[in-house]
Amino acid sequence: MSTRVSQAEIPQTTMRAPASAPPSGRRTFHELIRDDPLSTMVTVSIDVVSATIALAMGIWWVNSGSGANPPLWTLVLFVPILVVIFTLRGVYRRGLNRRFLDEVGRVMTGCTIAAMILLCSLLLSYSDDRPGAAVTKVWVSALFWVPFGRLLRDIIQRSLRKNGHLLSPTLIIGDGPITAQVVGRMVAAPEHGLRPVGILAASAPPRADRDEGPTNEIAQLGGVDELDEAIRATKAEVLVVAFAVTNVERLTAAVRIAHRHGVKVWIVPRMFDVVGRRSRVDHIGGLPLMSVPHTNPRGWQFRTKHIGDRVVGALILAAISPLFLTLMLLVRLSSPGPIFFAQPRVGRNARVFDCLKFRSMRPEDPDAEKFRPTAGSAPGGVEGVDRRTKIGKIMRSTSMDELPQLLNVIRGDMSLVGPRPERPEYVSLFEVQIRRYGERHRVKAGVTGWAQVHGLRGQTSIADRAEWDNYYIENWSLWLDIKILLLTVLAVLKKAE
Repeated sequence: MSTRVSQAEIPQTTMRAPASAPPSGRRTFHELIRDDPLSTMVTVSIDVVSATIALAMGIWWVNSGSGANPPLWTLVLFVPILVVIFTLRGVYRRGLNRRFLDEVGRVMTGCTIAAMILLCSLLLSYSDDRPGAAVTKVWVSALFWVPFGRLLRDIIQRSLRKNGHLLSPTLIIGDGPITAQVVGRMVAAPEHGLRPVGILAASAPPRADRDEGPTNEIAQLGGVDELDEAIRATKAEVLVVAFAVTNVERLTAAVRIAHRHGVKVWIVPRMFDVVGRRSRVDHIGGLPLMSVPHTNPRGWQFRTKHIGDRVVGALILAAISPLFLTLMLLVRLSSPGPIFFAQPRVGRNARVFDCLKFRSMRPEDPDAEKFRPTAGSAPGGVEGVDRRTKIGKIMRSTSMDELPQLLNVIRGDMSLVGPRPERPEYVSLFEVQIRRYGERHRVKAGVTGWAQVHGLRGQTSIADRAEWDNYYIENWSLWLDIKILLLTVLAVLKKAE
């Protein structure tokens, strides 16, 4: 088994475009609104409509009360102030696959700052003693309506992208497995808004004997020096410079060509394993330096996280105790055997512990053939013969069989959020075959994780899981844990085995 079992081979279909081929045809509405400035104008318009609705509700609330209030026309200033605050705080800056949960904090903070500025202005210019009551009512209304407008935008945009709309034609410069990984991510996750239309070799010419994989519709457009022709032929709007071993001047020239065509450029950094969300670029003179913050799994932040895990886990268990006891009874009545199923799993620092689940299967037939996972995939889901009981099928499709792991959290074996633990026999195998797999064990295993809320449950790519899990560790924050817990609620609603 190869260490790159999940990475697609890039086919090398040759397609050349005439140098004079200009973009032709009238652009559709979807093509127009995915580009700036119209895309930003759509977002601004949604915010203005949402803020206006919030203002109207706030004014209605003000009029329904009693007491002195400032002139209502002064409250209208809340809408333009809010748009200015959003602009200054970079709320309108576009990003790849930005979810509602990624921006809701900044949106609500912007609403609060706008309300404070409006209140200060009224206190300085209006003699009445109570402008605060009116502004507070507008602010409370805005805290609901403005994020709600952003949520609708996010739902509609994701739906359109999954159906093939609002996707920007994208060229990729690069060679090798990282280029394949970039293309694979674009194809598998259209919510990023990128549609690969061609690959440009960065150094060596493509090999004619390479096998085609899932990306066999992506054309090989020659070398990096032919970028100008490729942009004209494909009408590309985005260029991704993947990991490539070539002359830096050639790549620099390619970026300048892309900018001359108005193409957005994204670059995969060479040390991509250590570049996280909190990394930033500073300069010494004209020389850029990238700061790479360090997440210390043995620091006070993680010690605080582990204490919080136990407290929250106990509270959750107490809250769901009627459901928990009911499931215990149903499992006992479903078939002979214990209520809990304890399986050895590997946790923090490679320590083995008993991971608890509700038993969802009948006893195994000792003569049945042993299950072997598909190459490159993690074990999980239904392994071999389906021995699930009726209540077991319901529990596994809703992930309720995982609830006893709250006991593991209370005991300190696991966290609420972290990499999902694996069996020792598979861990020793994956550590040899999968790049950076062993680095997952820097932190406690979790009941849910960053990989699981992105669909990597059951028999899915173990290399992809390792990538997502290491991303979680290196970008950990309290908000990321909260975000994963919220996304878990959505993930368990999807059918699972």
